[in-house]
Amino acid sequence: MSEQTGSWQGCLHYAAISDVGRRRANNQDAFKLVPSEVDDWTQRGHVFIVADGMGAHAAGELASKMAVDAISHHYHKFGKLSPPEALKEAVLEANKEIFDRGQENVDFHNMGTTASIFVVLPQGALVGHVGDSRIYRVRGNRLDQLTFDHSLVWELRKHGQISANAEQFTSIPKNVITRSLGPNQVVEVDIEGPDPIAVGDTYLLCSDGLTGRVSDEELGPILSSMSPLEAAHLLVDLANLRGGPDNITVVVVQVTGEQVVTRVGDSTPLVIGGDQRESEVPLLAWVAAGVCFLSSIAMFILGESYLAIASLAVGAASVLAGIGWKLSKQKGGTSLAPGLRLGNGPHVSIDCPAADKFTDKLAKIVEELREAAIENEWAVDWSVLDGHCEQAVRAASAREHRDAIKSYGLAIHAMITELHRLGVQ
Repeated sequence: MSEQTGSWQGCLHYAAISDVGRRRANNQDAFKLVPSEVDDWTQRGHVFIVADGMGAHAAGELASKMAVDAISHHYHKFGKLSPPEALKEAVLEANKEIFDRGQENVDFHNMGTTASIFVVLPQGALVGHVGDSRIYRVRGNRLDQLTFDHSLVWELRKHGQISANAEQFTSIPKNVITRSLGPNQVVEVDIEGPDPIAVGDTYLLCSDGLTGRVSDEELGPILSSMSPLEAAHLLVDLANLRGGPDNITVVVVQVTGEQVVTRVGDSTPLVIGGDQRESEVPLLAWVAAGVCFLSSIAMFILGESYLAIASLAVGAASVLAGIGWKLSKQKGGTSLAPGLRLGNGPHVSIDCPAADKFTDKLAKIVEELREAAIENEWAVDWSVLDGHCEQAVRAASAREHRDAIKSYGLAIHAMITELHRLGVQ
């Protein structure tokens, strides 16, 4: 299991866990967390990526690793493109590299991977996506799925050939995906957003090893009740307790401060399709401004204050003219003004309040783990588990459901940690 945590300026906290699961020999998932430097985040933002590889031998592992590395690299490399365009081009470049590697080696032929990318920008949350990994947002009691599953089930439903309640829905294999990076030379990339970011928002990126075992109705209360690392631990624990048939990767990003909140007017709108080539203020403008500045100093010394002020005004006008020339070179395209976005998301939205029903479900899991330990005479240290359970019971009695969920979740993870210490699988 690989684990990574971090924070940025006390306003953005994140955690990632990738676990092999209980039935797989190798982990074909990959993730990458790329927080920006303080001075640079307004240009490219903070980048979080999850990829779920597929292929024989070590092909899936290679494909997912290539995807997260290539996407993060090319996204920052395409500095002359706007973030949405750079993100799309980065995914296309990653697809080309994976495809080319597959053509070079018969062992890697047709290898592929999903890729879900979440970018935190001053203009809002930007999403890039290929495959059936997912990105969610939890805001209050609302859970939104920001990505569209490129799977056979979702495509059939999109085209009206099945409904979510139809009998044939359950008979269609859910793991058949219709789009991925690597197998084909050309791939279509979904770009969604930007969507406003608010304090308290929590985002989840995950592979289908999680969503195949933990429902949307469970994701919401967990993400809104726990810290990123606590939530990541519980989500992985639940998926493994329910069989863990696939690799499980989760990245949780939580907004806790104002610095990354989207504010209208504080940032330049993103532009799509324009000429974003960077240009410098002409040297002549700087030379003219410098000459005028030096001249104004001389005029002040000679007592010619009016001429000095006039010289300063000419210098300022030179700089403004240069800036205007620079901006004129960055023209055209469609401005994503506030309220405008790319894509059709969210693709699923549900209410998922922290309530008695889910609290009781977690309490039942704790009791089942306790009974199994007693029945098998495992030498469990009960002190930590009992402490969390006592806090959970008090919170539930006071109808503080989020606190109860948090404490029961910590109790479950404490029990799983104890079982691992004892070598119990």
